[in-house]
Amino acid sequence: MGKLFGTDGIRGTANRYPITPDLALVVGKSIAKVLGADKTVQHKVVIGKDTRISGYMLETALTSGLVSYGMDVLLVGPLPTPAVAHLTKSMGCAAGIMLTASHNPPEDNGLKIFGADGFKLSDALEAEVERWILEGVPEDDAVSCEELGKAFRVEDGRGRYIEFVKGIVGNANLEGMKVVVDAAHGAAYHLGPLILEEMGAEVIATGDSPNGLNINQDCGALHPHTAEALVKMHGADVGVTFDGDADRVIFVDHHGNQVNGDRVLALSAIGLHEEGILANDTAVVTSMTNLGLIEALKARGIAVEVTGVGDRQVIERMRQGGYVFGGENSGHVIFGEHSTTGDGILTALKILTWMKAKGKSLAELADCMEEYPQRLISIPVREKKPIEDVPGMQALIAQCEETFGERGRSVIRYSGTENKIRILLECVDDNLVKTFAEKFESLIKQELCA
Repeated sequence: MGKLFGTDGIRGTANRYPITPDLALVVGKSIAKVLGADKTVQHKVVIGKDTRISGYMLETALTSGLVSYGMDVLLVGPLPTPAVAHLTKSMGCAAGIMLTASHNPPEDNGLKIFGADGFKLSDALEAEVERWILEGVPEDDAVSCEELGKAFRVEDGRGRYIEFVKGIVGNANLEGMKVVVDAAHGAAYHLGPLILEEMGAEVIATGDSPNGLNINQDCGALHPHTAEALVKMHGADVGVTFDGDADRVIFVDHHGNQVNGDRVLALSAIGLHEEGILANDTAVVTSMTNLGLIEALKARGIAVEVTGVGDRQVIERMRQGGYVFGGENSGHVIFGEHSTTGDGILTALKILTWMKAKGKSLAELADCMEEYPQRLISIPVREKKPIEDVPGMQALIAQCEETFGERGRSVIRYSGTENKIRILLECVDDNLVKTFAEKFESLIKQELCA
């Protein structure tokens, strides 16, 4: 882990280090120096953003840094992260930058960087970019006046992505479906409802009025209760809720019940398997995935690869193994045959078209696995002390593992984007899960929160 880059780019409080215009200027120069050195791609960089007010500040500074080192900048405005990744590759750019803090509150922001292939930067390239950010790009490397880059406002970025994502599902007809869409006042505030309307669905939109300060606020994938209420109120077939940059999605069935990410992964893997397009009959998930999903897929002849937490690790395993499907229970779903990152809108279209084609409700499709009782605890901490150095932690982990045996598991880790510790406990015996959840929470509050 670098000093700046976390598990998903650079992230923090806007207008406080490292999310400052001063650093964004240097980030632009560093990206130009590292990725602009590739002579096989054009010296162009796409910059997209979500709806945070701080995006204007960062976008301007980044642009200045990039053009000062000879890169042309294509400004596409508010667009989902997967749209920026797609445009980076399809428009032949050296890099793409998405200004977002994803599911974080409005006061945060961040930078996600994509290479020319549309994938997030490799560890090696990320380390090289970070080195120049921290050391400073030599002024002698700045280009002459004649070689300065230019900035262009790209007006058809939305249209390009719309046609791309609709084409993946064959421009399916969704007439007769009533869909609640909660866009979290984020990057999909316009595209999410629009795409579904163009495909014939009746859309009840909410979370579609961003003001720069309301992204993720009591709405979207983090707070699906609004969609749950609207689904019941309007008698909708399904609710679709995005996070701030729309790279993930959480669903609500026609009963108004949330359908968790593991069930979406399971029904998607099964759907691809039935269509004969699940490469190597394998799905890739993370260590946070419910054991019930793994059992359900294996029972259907689908192998499961398990990685560490983070969609980046899932994608890396997919690329290494030649797999085309994977994701996280948080709602990141990667259809690798079409996308280089999690895509909430694409996932929604896939699920809706399966519902229409099979004549089944989401509740019926999601009834494809039995879940182990599970608790996920997320607690803010004052510092990220190594887990093994937290007094009493190793003994409690050992006690938990011995008690659960082969009937369950525990996963303890720090968040890669926030000062929080996360504890996942899972066991066939819900009482044991509850007991150890209380023990871990008490220990953490005593040792890490005092």
